Amino acid sequence: MKIPKRIQPLVDEGLVDAVIRQLMSGKEATVYVVRCGEEIRCAKVYKEASQRSFRQAASYQEGRKVRNSRQARAMEKGTRYGRRMQEEVWQNAEVDALYRLAAAGVRVPRPHICLEGVLLMDLVTDAGGQVAPRLSDVELTQELALAYHAALLREVVLMLCAGVIHGDLSEYNILVDADGPVIIDLPQAINAAGNMQAGAMLERDVANLATFFSRFAPQLAHTQYGKEIWALYGAGLLRPDTVLTGQVAADDRPADVGAVMREITLARKEEEERLRRLQEMRESSPAPWAHR
Repeated sequence: MKIPKRIQPLVDEGLVDAVIRQLMSGKEATVYVVRCGEEIRCAKVYKEASQRSFRQAASYQEGRKVRNSRQARAMEKGTRYGRRMQEEVWQNAEVDALYRLAAAGVRVPRPHICLEGVLLMDLVTDAGGQVAPRLSDVELTQELALAYHAALLREVVLMLCAGVIHGDLSEYNILVDADGPVIIDLPQAINAAGNMQAGAMLERDVANLATFFSRFAPQLAHTQYGKEIWALYGAGLLRPDTVLTGQVAADDRPADVGAVMREITLARKEEEERLRRLQEMRESSPAPWAHR
């Protein structure tokens, strides 16, 4: 196959010897099967922002770090340089997540390098050495559905213990190799401790799993594993070997409306006091031309 322009820098650097074929084209990248010496790997070529159908929503960007304040300002202003930095942060999120999760024992493809917007990583294969199928394309019995669901919950817990939430987990970004499910596609991965939407995203990921697997194992339809996992994480009680029940005790305590109103009143008074002090400072400070 002719070498795609975006992969040419990896060939020039001796990282890729040949491009065998295109594997797939998704909402944020095109993936190729490549040969690297004696090994067969895959090269994920990220699409430009204008070509992606998956947008970099602010909810995913929250909590991601940049190198310095200049880059942060450029990204906020949307300058050409800022857009380039935003692309770099978006791509690096997946690379960083893969390294962190692989080190934590999560079943993800092993990354090798990211160069010029191309991520080189292991190719996930089945027992016969062929490209592993997506979970959505695998025929499941009830027994296998329950086993895969339990395995994926363990991966979600391992990810969260490592501080990462997938953010877009579904049957379409899970592969099945000879040993079970492997999680892929992590450019939208978020920092569990640095994103206000982390709990909601974790619960959505787990709910997506329940929705899919309940087609084969209906008893999973009304489980509450997402809420349970997040509650344990928030309480500092989540461990990789935590036994989950799928149930969360209902909170029957009546809402303390009075306490909420007191907090609102206190916050309003604090803001009024802050503005009053600011006004006093302005009135007591001489005008900039007073001593000329």
